[in-house]
Amino acid sequence: MWINDPFPCGEWNDITIFRHSLMKHLDDNERVEADDGYTGESPHITKCPSAVMAHPPEFDKMRQRVRNRHETANERMKNFAFLREEYRHDLTQHGYVFRAVAVLCQLAIENGDPLFPVKNYREV
Repeated sequence: MWINDPFPCGEWNDITIFRHSLMKHLDDNERVEADDGYTGESPHITKCPSAVMAHPPEFDKMRQRVRNRHETANERMKNFAFLREEYRHDLTQHGYVFRAVAVLCQLAIENGDPLFPVKNYREV
């Protein structure tokens, strides 16, 4: 999982946040799956649906798997209900709660609770 500090609504759009932070942490030849809001960085850094002109039939299936994995990660975060319920404590502490939940989810993934069954890539 990757999270970053909160950004003021309206002042920072997704691609600006991406360029400011996550993009700097990617390895050479590493790309991220993104929506069409990231087309300005495609195809070198992001894979966006509208930026792909022609693709093999397996492309949609693979993209759906990536999307499902992402939604599974989101669901695990939502299970803690800290974003759904009204936060009744010091607002400056909310980021700590968010990060703690992200760490718990990441630890679960790394310690035997993967986001989806992992198969040998040669078998797929």
